[in-house]
Amino acid sequence: MGVQKLAVACRVLALCLATIGATNPGFVVRITQAGLDYAHQHGVRILEKELGQLKLQDISGDFRVLRVGKVRYEISRLQLHNFYLPHSHISLVPKVGLQVSISNAFADLSGNWRVKIYFIRDHGSFDLKVENVYIKIDLQLGSDPLGKPTIDTSACSTRIANIRIRFSGKFGWLYNLFHGAVEPRFKKILESQVCELVARSVSRELQPYLRTLPVTAKIDARAGIDYSLVAPPAATARSLDVDLKGEFFSLAHRSAVPFSPLPLALPPDHSHMVYFGVSSYFFNTAAFAYHAAGALVFNVTEAVIPEGISLNTTTFSAFIPQLERMYPNAPMTFRLSAPSAPFLSIGPQGLSLQPVVDVQAYAVLPSSEPVPLFLLSLTSNVSAVVDVRSGHIVGSLKVGRIKFTLKQSDVGTFQVRQLQSLVNTIASSILIPQLNERLKEGFPLPLPDRIQLSKILVRFHQNFLLLGADVVYQPRE
Repeated sequence: MGVQKLAVACRVLALCLATIGATNPGFVVRITQAGLDYAHQHGVRILEKELGQLKLQDISGDFRVLRVGKVRYEISRLQLHNFYLPHSHISLVPKVGLQVSISNAFADLSGNWRVKIYFIRDHGSFDLKVENVYIKIDLQLGSDPLGKPTIDTSACSTRIANIRIRFSGKFGWLYNLFHGAVEPRFKKILESQVCELVARSVSRELQPYLRTLPVTAKIDARAGIDYSLVAPPAATARSLDVDLKGEFFSLAHRSAVPFSPLPLALPPDHSHMVYFGVSSYFFNTAAFAYHAAGALVFNVTEAVIPEGISLNTTTFSAFIPQLERMYPNAPMTFRLSAPSAPFLSIGPQGLSLQPVVDVQAYAVLPSSEPVPLFLLSLTSNVSAVVDVRSGHIVGSLKVGRIKFTLKQSDVGTFQVRQLQSLVNTIASSILIPQLNERLKEGFPLPLPDRIQLSKILVRFHQNFLLLGADVVYQPRE
């Protein structure tokens, strides 16, 4: 009985540890087969160019020929003219990574030869055609301690089906001698060097390019986004999924977010090259970071309000008669602030939030600190429109009917509802436009260098926003 209890306790402990150690992403990037095919096209062109620059060492040796004796040969000044990769395919290997298969590749080489048989010497040039080359490359995907993606060649094999050499020189019969001695060596050397070059190309070209994926993105002077990987990229039968932290943080003082991301399961859409799953956690950490940085504070003075409204105690005495007696014709200011970070919800109908805004009114007296007058609490249903422009998530807010209550008054009692139209004007003409001006700049998506998005799709799901797009790679000129 004691053993059984111990076993149950161990299983419970293991489950708890697994739960604690699990990290849900706040942001998911899904690359579909179409996206991999597009990337593969550019990668194969780079590999083809690299293979075309292979440097081959001189070859020398000797062999014995029946009734002829020992033949000494030298192959020098080998030059690879072209290496063509006409047929290739990239495939997903679940729980492993990616596999690139190249078939029916071919290459053209030329060089010089020299031979010595006893007292006979001859030399000349040759052309060599490498045909039906098959290359298979396994790519292992991972992440480093900083959360940047990594890629490595975990396996590579090359098989050359056929090599044909055409020699020039005095003695045509030497071709038959070279055929048996040289072609196997060419095959072995090329097969080895192709895989060595593939590994170098992945390390020199592909890995540095992947590292251009930003794991942190500075938004402005107050906040940044953490796009570090929370797990190595996961290959499934139909896509490559990359789980990112997807968390905003204050640049001045980064503190732990007091809530966690919910599990994020993208729908099985594959009509676009890439999808971005943007959870409500992502947006809510933005609100948390900006609130912590003191950015959700707005000061309203007469200089920023619409023309025709004088922001002073004389104007407000129509609603609060005692103001004119207490502070005659004194300028007024308002300080708008969020007592807590607003919480955004995402559902099939879109994005919405119900922010609470405190509005503190002050009278500005000559040669003194502003004098507090009253404090209002505003609430409203706010909807958001989201789009993608120039690789940034952009948006705008639309405010519904505003409700407000009087939280504190330093000037006595008054009818709060009479301030309704003025409060609406301040919110709709000042607060929302300032927020929308910031949202118009947007927040950058995690994109590697020289990638642009097209054919943007925006869909809303429970607790997350789904963005779909095709990609266009812009090479350096």
